[in-house]
Amino acid sequence: MDETQIASLNGNDSKTAANERDGVFAEEVGASDSKTTAVRQKIGQIDNDAKKRILRERAKKLSQKRSAEDSATEFLQVIEFRLSQERYAAQVNYVREVFPLKDVTPIPCTPSFVLGIMNVRGQVVSVLDIRSFFDLPAQANTELSKVLIVGKDDVECGILTDEIIGEKRIPLEMIHTDGHLFHGAWEDCVMGVTPDRLIVIGMDKLLSDEKLTVQQEVSDR
Repeated sequence: MDETQIASLNGNDSKTAANERDGVFAEEVGASDSKTTAVRQKIGQIDNDAKKRILRERAKKLSQKRSAEDSATEFLQVIEFRLSQERYAAQVNYVREVFPLKDVTPIPCTPSFVLGIMNVRGQVVSVLDIRSFFDLPAQANTELSKVLIVGKDDVECGILTDEIIGEKRIPLEMIHTDGHLFHGAWEDCVMGVTPDRLIVIGMDKLLSDEKLTVQQEVSDR
């Protein structure tokens, strides 16, 4: 074997050794990268778990704070309804049911606020149009018009509404009395007004008013 062949073999051996070293290095680097990636993923998972735990704790504290605030605040549960573009509310503990407006029979020689009487499950009930209580303009009845059946003890009547909006809770501290809003015989029947102009009717005073009591006796005859 001449010197040229020997040099060629030595060169091949050097390349082979270098390739083997490069391969081993690449495997080591790859293994190192995999470990690094795994560590980063683990750290990321820990961070996500920590974030979720922090968010859960914050949500729990916020819920407890709201519960404490609700416990310290007194609320009034009401049925909200509309009359001539104004919004009114009646306490739910006086509301017995909501009834469709139908088959109302007018009664002669009754006050203007008495729309008539209707049969509600076998019971004759006076239907009142309380717009006149609050100087509201008359409005034609529509399919949205409903009768709110309210009562206290033996006194029961229906209040004509243009639309039943729904049930809601009002913090008592948000109900303010404004003596400049209403005047006349029925002003005592207004419990107050909220900042968003919801007029809360004092149902106890309304149903205790002698004018309604007399009307109730007429309807029962």
